[in-house]
Amino acid sequence: MSTTALTRPLVTSLIEDAVTAPSMHNAQPWKFVAKTGSGIIELHGDDARAMPHGDPDHRALHLGCGAALFNLRVAAAHRSLRPAVRLLPSPDDPWHLADVRFDGPDDADDELGVLHPALARRHTSRFPFTEERIPSEVIDGLRAAALLEGCRLVVPGDWHTDTVMHLVHASELFEAADEAVRAEIAAWTRTGAAGEGPGTEGIPAYAFGPRQYDVTSPVRDFGAPRQVPGRVSARFEKSPQIALLGTAEDTPEEWLKAGQAMQRVLLRATLDGLATSLMSQPLEWPELRFDARDPGSTISFVHMVFRLGYGTGGRATPRRPVSEVLSFD
Repeated sequence: MSTTALTRPLVTSLIEDAVTAPSMHNAQPWKFVAKTGSGIIELHGDDARAMPHGDPDHRALHLGCGAALFNLRVAAAHRSLRPAVRLLPSPDDPWHLADVRFDGPDDADDELGVLHPALARRHTSRFPFTEERIPSEVIDGLRAAALLEGCRLVVPGDWHTDTVMHLVHASELFEAADEAVRAEIAAWTRTGAAGEGPGTEGIPAYAFGPRQYDVTSPVRDFGAPRQVPGRVSARFEKSPQIALLGTAEDTPEEWLKAGQAMQRVLLRATLDGLATSLMSQPLEWPELRFDARDPGSTISFVHMVFRLGYGTGGRATPRRPVSEVLSFD
């Protein structure tokens, strides 16, 4: 098979799509290196953007980088390329997360390119959703999306949903009592007039969404306890529709798979007309994370809680320019 020539304009356009991925606190913890001679784009984790208190094992960092990797695959397929991925290609370098070539097999994933329009439309929504239930066929499609990436998506029953919601609220108490975690979150959020500024990272005030009248929603309140000028309050859905993404093992390779599955589910949901948000807070505490799983399911480790529904979509949050995350070698 011939190797695709990685011209600078092509690589730049691919990375522009890749970096639309979500990441913990929008830290964007990725770096790309284009090996123009060999036709490979390397993906590296950026340890300078790690969260030592909220993500000491770098699991969430791997999830975000996995999501960016999936976007890269989608961008390549949209341009009629065939991405072939090798995870963790350098055993001596744990920050070298993946290599992507563009001479994959002819039976490459045909659905990848279909997802491309959702890259620009997918945004985290911290706004209320309606009580309208998601059709079973849509949920089945999201489950299938996760399976294509070697992961499972579980829609919990009533007792399991109640358990997860309890863990969400317990995590809020944990967070409130941990000064280091609160300081870390504050460092990645912007309030007041600065929150509307042209920053390239973190979560601006306009993305916080409204304050909640009650505590039924698993939406993380990035504005509490600080004052955010002009922020209104709203009542959220009484019965949040959530889904849990997980794997059988808990290793860096599985985290990267889960990040790709997470993004595939989000893009599929976006094309299906759903609003989405990611709820990682109960999974950031070892004391709570294990209890998020259903003992009767095939998921041993939960990596993300999705909130899904119909309602106001979120606005795009800032992204670092490609020149900051891409180098050529």
